[in-house]
Amino acid sequence: AVDGALEALHEVKVPAEPSGDLHLIPPVPEEAPGFVQRVTARIIAGEGDLLPVSALPVDGTFPTDTARWEKRSIAREIPIWDPEICIDCAKCALVCPHAAIRMKVFGPEALAGAPVGFKDKEWRDREHPGRRMTIQVAPDDCTGCGICVDVCPAKSKEVAKHKSIDMLPKLEHLDAERAAFDFFLTIPDPDRADVRVDTVKGSQQLRPLFEFSGACAGCGETPYLKLLTQLFGDRMLVANATGCSSIYGGNLPTTPWAQDAEGRGPAWSNSLFEDNAEFGLGYRLALDAQLDLACNLLDALEPELGDNLVHGLQAGAHAPDDDAIALQRLRVGELRTRLARIEGPRAIDLLAVADALVPTSVWIVGGDGWAYDIGFGGLDHVLATGRDVNVLVLDTEVYSNTGGQASKATPRGAVAKFAAAGKSSGKKDLGMIASAYGNVYVGQIAMGADMPHTVKTLVEAERHRGPSLVIAYSHCIAHGVDMSTAMTHQIEAVKSGYWPLYRVDPSLTAAGEHPFHLDSKRPSIPVKSFALKEARYAMLSRTDPFRAERLLEQAQEDVDARWHLYEQLAGIDRTVPHEDAAASPPGDAPAATAAAAQEEGEPR
Repeated sequence: AVDGALEALHEVKVPAEPSGDLHLIPPVPEEAPGFVQRVTARIIAGEGDLLPVSALPVDGTFPTDTARWEKRSIAREIPIWDPEICIDCAKCALVCPHAAIRMKVFGPEALAGAPVGFKDKEWRDREHPGRRMTIQVAPDDCTGCGICVDVCPAKSKEVAKHKSIDMLPKLEHLDAERAAFDFFLTIPDPDRADVRVDTVKGSQQLRPLFEFSGACAGCGETPYLKLLTQLFGDRMLVANATGCSSIYGGNLPTTPWAQDAEGRGPAWSNSLFEDNAEFGLGYRLALDAQLDLACNLLDALEPELGDNLVHGLQAGAHAPDDDAIALQRLRVGELRTRLARIEGPRAIDLLAVADALVPTSVWIVGGDGWAYDIGFGGLDHVLATGRDVNVLVLDTEVYSNTGGQASKATPRGAVAKFAAAGKSSGKKDLGMIASAYGNVYVGQIAMGADMPHTVKTLVEAERHRGPSLVIAYSHCIAHGVDMSTAMTHQIEAVKSGYWPLYRVDPSLTAAGEHPFHLDSKRPSIPVKSFALKEARYAMLSRTDPFRAERLLEQAQEDVDARWHLYEQLAGIDRTVPHEDAAASPPGDAPAATAAAAQEEGEPR
């Protein structure tokens, strides 16, 4: 090898000056904002060390909505849409991990000035006839993962393997798709009042406020975050635990957390690994304190502000839906106008906390390493407070950010770092632990297996006035799966009972209904057939077949036992104590019951 290398050495003549036609493109486009041009672009170019301290934000905050200026253009193939086959399902837009493929519905007048070749089709909707629809890719932001093609159900009847979305060579379509995407962005976003936000089709008509992240191509976590921002993004506060989601969420110099046309969007901050739940609870406590102060000041200033406005603001502080929140924002705008005409410290103080009168959605986000392990004590404490916080666990069943270490979410039989021979113990049932409090909304979801269920669960969790916990199955490159087909792989995860879908809604108990809803069907395939399609299980079957077989048998027993428990929870009424039992001291059985037990020879 050494001799061959020496023989192959030859001189490379370096010209005195560049003479080629290829040049590096600028780090960001010319139309990027000033801060992005001055600071972000230099960091992207590798010149961050040359920036003076004075160029950086004084308070440590960075502007959001900056990932859209970082045009990486890394895909070799991009999805190209065929409107002739499309069935308007919106699945491709929902599952895109990077918000690089999108859907818009609009009136025909919006097509004025469209570039040549811009594609659209009739939107089939009885309530809004005459509208048009388009599916559009952001060609420079797509990673080429192919998940959108995998989930697309619309197939050509004439051309084999042709779908409504196909992966095609990027360079052949780049110029046309760039022009089409630029025009796509000029089409107005719909009024939220005109769409059913709690559906797959409705949610995907809304602009994602989490876009173009640097997560792995085909990431299983980011579609959930993107969907969250479409549902609640204009009023979200996000507390993010350290992990994958903190890296792709705040990997400066750019951030994927974005803003809508009115400048509203999620506010995001990263906390430590161990205390993120408490950090997010601090958001809620601060907001509640500001709301209490605002309501007290409204009472004090009612003569100057008018009782109609004051009562409307206080009632609207707990607005239940988008329409009511939009109305509350109008009231807050009117409040600011009237406060400008009032002198005194109370008016100044109320002006400072007026935004607290608009309901804010607090989301505590992190992976399973945080929620099941390092941050579990804090998470348990926060759920026990009963405060109105929402927790989203992006469950990859492994410490993804540190290279695939085993966590308490890692299932039995899976290989991971520190479980090289396959994890010998089962997975912690975080959902059942949380549901034991009786006032926590709990949902377990898998977007690839049931998209409507995912949307429905997130909406219900946010509307629950109290703590909610949503555990989202997130496929990961550490699983050793084909990331392009990972969303449809989730279907088998549910079919095998490996990942049952359910919701626990405490509000149903008061209505006399079962709080536990088992939303997936009885397992129809063995766990083994699902598991061995992943390298984290299959590698053990090659290195130690006997141990692998034994652990997979135990994993099947785990699934069977859990399913049996869940069936019981979904089908058995809560025991209502008899009047005599209710009157007995705690821990004592009623006398008649005790006597009967003694007659049968049973211990009391």
